[in-house]
Amino acid sequence: MKFGSIYLCLGIGLVISVLLSIRAGAVDVSYREIIISLAKACGLHPATEIDRIQEGLFMQIRLPRVLLCVAVGAGLSVSGALMQALFRNPIVEPGLIGTSAGSAFGAALVFVAGRTLFIELSPVLGALILPCSAFVFGLLSTLIVYRLSSAAGKVSAATMILVGIAVNAVAASGTGFLSYIARDPQARSITFWSLGTFSGADWPSVYLVGAVTLVCILAALRFSKSLNALLLGEEEAGYLGIDPDKLKMRILLVNTAMVAIATSVVGVIGFVGLIVPHLLRLFKSADNRFLIIGSALLGGILMTAADMLSRVLLAPAELPIGIVTALVGAPVFLWILGRQKSGERKGGFYA
Repeated sequence: MKFGSIYLCLGIGLVISVLLSIRAGAVDVSYREIIISLAKACGLHPATEIDRIQEGLFMQIRLPRVLLCVAVGAGLSVSGALMQALFRNPIVEPGLIGTSAGSAFGAALVFVAGRTLFIELSPVLGALILPCSAFVFGLLSTLIVYRLSSAAGKVSAATMILVGIAVNAVAASGTGFLSYIARDPQARSITFWSLGTFSGADWPSVYLVGAVTLVCILAALRFSKSLNALLLGEEEAGYLGIDPDKLKMRILLVNTAMVAIATSVVGVIGFVGLIVPHLLRLFKSADNRFLIIGSALLGGILMTAADMLSRVLLAPAELPIGIVTALVGAPVFLWILGRQKSGERKGGFYA
């Protein structure tokens, strides 16, 4: 199957998952109400009217939530593809190397001590203080893991995982301490962040995450050929005219921007960046041009489906989406480790 056919199938799957997710929930929204609401939003005047409560539910709650799921799923999945290419290891994802935990700590710091620590920046950054803090601490955590796990220009997978565990533990302890000293509303916000939730989705968050994710995916596509060359090794990539150090820094910046912005809005969601690129790599190709586009589409599908499950399983209550992704992603992660241990070398970085 050609790449274009795969993109078409994934695109159709994404549309179907979006439509199903929009309807699912404690309150059902019919396709008729969806069409009429969208027509009114586009400035048209449909012949029939619908209940204003249903229209408000769809336009102000359900639709922005589903679109945010697509943007976050695409960003985390592309982030996983970039990290796996950069570290040249298929078991890498933002949650394993400290990016998500560092971003969560940055967000928690703003929740608890934002007024005192960032009082001078508040008039300048305004609502962007939260994503900026998440970005800075996410990037710092990723750089620490990368530096400590590299030796003689090569990254040790075992050392990387151990350093990632340590950095995650430090960031988690910092977040836990902030939760301990926080007041009740702040502590609840940090708890929701640590489990992952789309319950606070609104149109400003959709615009922010969607714009950053789109720009970062376009930037990642520009680096895809260089990442393909980097898979051969840093020395070989240098012979092809690529500066590995500059490429690494650019990829880390792009990756951290996607993960930090998503984490600052919806909290920590693990395993999506791990399983999506790996599934695509096993299915078709390790070409990063394919992985970036395919990960964006498949990540949107899986995140939308996971959010739909989180709203349906305990309806009218809502299960944190981080629990859903962990229940699915952890067995897949163990399966990937089992494949590597047994010496199976099909696809991926061993093609």
